[in-house]
Amino acid sequence: MAATAQPEGATHALNGEHGGESRAKWKYMDTLLSRDRTFTDDNAFEPGEIPINNITNARVLVIGAGGLGCEILKNLALSGIRNIDVIDMDTIDVSNLNRQFLFRESDVGRPKAEVAAEFVMKRCPGCKVTPYVGKIQDKDDDYYMQFTIVVCGLDSIEARRWINATLVGMVDMSNADSLKPLIDGGTEGFKGQSRVIFPTMTSCIECQLDMHAPRAAVPLCTLATIPRQPEHCIEWAHIIKWEEERKDDVLDTDDPEHITWLYRKALSRAEEFNIPGVTYSRTQGVVKNIIPAIASTNAIVAASCCNEAFKIITASAPYLGFPVDGTNNYMLYTGDSGVYTYTFEHQKKDDCPVCGNLPKDMSLDPDSTLQELVESLAERPESQLKKPNLRTEAKSLYYSTPASLEVSTRPNLKRKLAELLSDGEVIAVSDPAFQIDFQYIARFPGVKQ
Repeated sequence: MAATAQPEGATHALNGEHGGESRAKWKYMDTLLSRDRTFTDDNAFEPGEIPINNITNARVLVIGAGGLGCEILKNLALSGIRNIDVIDMDTIDVSNLNRQFLFRESDVGRPKAEVAAEFVMKRCPGCKVTPYVGKIQDKDDDYYMQFTIVVCGLDSIEARRWINATLVGMVDMSNADSLKPLIDGGTEGFKGQSRVIFPTMTSCIECQLDMHAPRAAVPLCTLATIPRQPEHCIEWAHIIKWEEERKDDVLDTDDPEHITWLYRKALSRAEEFNIPGVTYSRTQGVVKNIIPAIASTNAIVAASCCNEAFKIITASAPYLGFPVDGTNNYMLYTGDSGVYTYTFEHQKKDDCPVCGNLPKDMSLDPDSTLQELVESLAERPESQLKKPNLRTEAKSLYYSTPASLEVSTRPNLKRKLAELLSDGEVIAVSDPAFQIDFQYIARFPGVKQ
């Protein structure tokens, strides 16, 4: 095959100095970016200095430094990304070492973000990784505005929804730089997914909640009154009793003493209601939201996420979620029976509470109680709320938090919806974990308007 001619300036990038450092170790990446691409948009990709500069100057935020995050950090650094930030609030546990390969036994007890940053910078000289040990909620819009792309390797739906709502809220139509692409990866056992979101332009995480199985979590009112499962007792100890009896202590889910305390409280609660099945391991699993993880699945999904990030930054190939109608933006992977991937378009929803502007109809039984409605919100694919607060324009229906409002609105839980709502009335539902209000229109089938 004849050699492809290099654009003017590319030779300098390949053999000389670029940005003050030798380009020798980026030879193959530079070659890739210095040639015409078969499937690229001619108006978006100009081979040579421009894509090379873009990849060199990009700043990428990685949220999560666990099994998926370690793979993502490694891939980004080896793909030529020089400026990476990583956020994670967890510390390293012995159980992490079988798949989170940036950590060693001597690192147990140290923050994941710090150790991961040190390891990557040691192995990839010239790559700067800035760690932050804490929650994503600790940072404001100005912090997130610094980045070219945000890549998530999270195991928490709540955290995904928070960063999604934040990035959507940051978009200013008069400032193109305010739109930060969000690449999200997730795994569970032999299955996983990656997706690309352009806030306000394509389907967002809130639009896509129907792709997640409802959480096992239940509303606070159920935990506080009549638990039915061992998980209810554990969540009661976790959410209610810890706050009542140890609110001055920060719960450390890696501390055996803390888990033992929760286990004993949950076991006592279970015995009171004759509920079997509360064990130490189950307590640990519920509190830490432990899901099965396989290193090979993490590697495949992380590779997909980083591949999309590289393509977006350089425009060197079509990418998931290109913000036009009919473009695939979601990749599903399953490896439990062979290796299979499937991409499709998850469409933007007009009634999405984050990126849409229309309230959603909710079909209700007028003879059901408010408590039944509150409990259903934890299982609805579009909400999955654990501590919902419900109100209408005229009155407060029920508040899970704070405790004073919970007590004052608790009597409403036993009342029928027909006593509290009228057909067509708008209900605003919020949760302390999210930055958004869900808008629902109460619909009583068969009731004349």
